[in-house]
Amino acid sequence: MQLQKLLLIGIIGVGACCAGADRLPEFSWDTVPRYMHVRKVTAFTPEETAYLASFPLITFEKTTGMKEFGSTEQGTLQAAEAVKRINPRTKILYYRNILVHYGMYEADKKLEAVSDPFLVDQKGSTKLVRGKVPAYDLSNKAVQSWWLDHAKKVCASEYIDGLFVDGNVKVLEPVYLRREVGEKKKAAVEKAYHGMMKKLPGTLGTDQLVVANMIRARFDEAGLEHLGYFDGSYIENFEHPVGEMSRVDYMEKGIAAFQAAARNGKIIAFTIGLGENGDSELGIDESRSSASSLEAVRQRFIYSLALFLICAEKQSYFMASNGYGVDGGSNPLWMKDFPEYAYPLGAPKGRAVRKGCTYRREFKHASVMVDIQNEKADIVWHGK
Repeated sequence: MQLQKLLLIGIIGVGACCAGADRLPEFSWDTVPRYMHVRKVTAFTPEETAYLASFPLITFEKTTGMKEFGSTEQGTLQAAEAVKRINPRTKILYYRNILVHYGMYEADKKLEAVSDPFLVDQKGSTKLVRGKVPAYDLSNKAVQSWWLDHAKKVCASEYIDGLFVDGNVKVLEPVYLRREVGEKKKAAVEKAYHGMMKKLPGTLGTDQLVVANMIRARFDEAGLEHLGYFDGSYIENFEHPVGEMSRVDYMEKGIAAFQAAARNGKIIAFTIGLGENGDSELGIDESRSSASSLEAVRQRFIYSLALFLICAEKQSYFMASNGYGVDGGSNPLWMKDFPEYAYPLGAPKGRAVRKGCTYRREFKHASVMVDIQNEKADIVWHGK
């Protein structure tokens, strides 16, 4: 699909579920607008909680607080309450995977009463995700009700502002698990998924945000065709080409989709890995090694930030990721911020201008250039 057509589809076709201004995260162009996506099996320390409270938008991942509080639900609620005490304006999303069963939740007790809740391969195994983890049979109406009821229950908390829906790509990617479960079951799961997503905003309530891991250049319309269900999209795996598409073509399509969704008022939580590139099954999940220091990934960070800035609009947020787990010193970059986060940025003076594989954009206090062919970037800060 041509990029101009993709952009037009994004502007016209994905605006049905945009959030009202009263429930959107706070946003400012004063400095780089930032997002946090994190997990820790024990409680966050007071220092960590104060750091988290500086972010306008946070997703607490699966396993958050489970070791200390007994489940992901309780751990997330405890972390959210602590952050809200410091900054009530921070918007906090509760993480749920729509397909992959991670057994870290109190809600799993009710799932035990559901008959045949998981997909089964031709050998009778339910361990279908990476050969280790079950996947929900969404065509089972009891599973649908269980998943939606659980999301509604947790999001009813005064400390939770909405839901982060992961696993969408695994449902919508035509090849994923098709061989294992068969064409008919794969189609039934996808059909059920669409039914659930249509119900989700009404189930949670109009005051709740719904952000999904959705925008991917691998789809015909880069995920914009499905974004109408949601208030916005988390973005990962932005550079990993799929099929016969080149890396540059894949990135051009992803950039156009990010720009289209952002210009249409969607929340964008853009995350990008800082370590060495890895691989995952069908190129679905972000896979990068951990970085050892800020200095070691300096050029990678500038390139990543420049990619974000050529696309960002109001309600776009950036996270340079070194992995989401922060237990026991496992993440050496946790709470260590790049100096660029404090530099004055200012509002953009216009949209990015593209010439070949190079994009340029001017902000009040910064000039941004990124060359996706050669993976180079430069940001000139005028007001630091």
